[in-house]
Amino acid sequence: MPEIIKTDVLAFGAHPDDVELSCGGTIASLCAAGKTVGIIDLTRGELGTRGSEEIRISEARDAADILGVKIRENLSLRDCFFKDDESAWFEVIKIIRKYRPDIILTNAKDDRHPDHGKAANLVKNAAFLSGLRKITTSEHGKIQEPWRPRKVFYSIQDRLMMPHFVIDITPHFESKMNAIKAFKTQFFNPQSTEPKTYISSPHFLPFLEARAREMGHLIGAEFGEGFLSDTPVGLDDITLLK
Repeated sequence: MPEIIKTDVLAFGAHPDDVELSCGGTIASLCAAGKTVGIIDLTRGELGTRGSEEIRISEARDAADILGVKIRENLSLRDCFFKDDESAWFEVIKIIRKYRPDIILTNAKDDRHPDHGKAANLVKNAAFLSGLRKITTSEHGKIQEPWRPRKVFYSIQDRLMMPHFVIDITPHFESKMNAIKAFKTQFFNPQSTEPKTYISSPHFLPFLEARAREMGHLIGAEFGEGFLSDTPVGLDDITLLK
């Protein structure tokens, strides 16, 4: 059997920086609590207007260090052109079976960038298929055991949606923002001579803070991150709710 690295949570993003933008505070919180967390970037973001894929991979490593994440891989699917299809399913199934997460986080199904919705459906479908014993995958020539996570949650990013639940990230908001800023080529830099983009605007980082404050306000916290779920979320103790 191939070596299995059991994770509590595996976070998928269509592009390097998606996880940081949408659920970086939650990831930092989990890592600080001693949970084993991994980040999987589906593409290298090679079609991004600013920077290069090599630089973004380096920036992604720096961001992971800031969040406390020890596991980060890139599946190198085609930026903007990957599909929710059999070929991509197998790539995601193999990574799910490798890391055996209890919980998966991924992009929102409806968002500004079309890759985000594709990523959400791709990851959701692969998470189900990963549990089917008759789908065979291997790693380093060794057959992988099937694995299906308990839940797949979708992290709210650009478009405002009413969340199904919100995680209080107040103690870790600074780590979230520092991890985002590790992607130096992508966000506001007054010294940059590269073309301006939607996320490189000087107003974008303040927008992220406002979004986090808005989500936090919903649960009486200073900062929060919102998530969506296809199915109800079970609780053992209703008195633990904020």
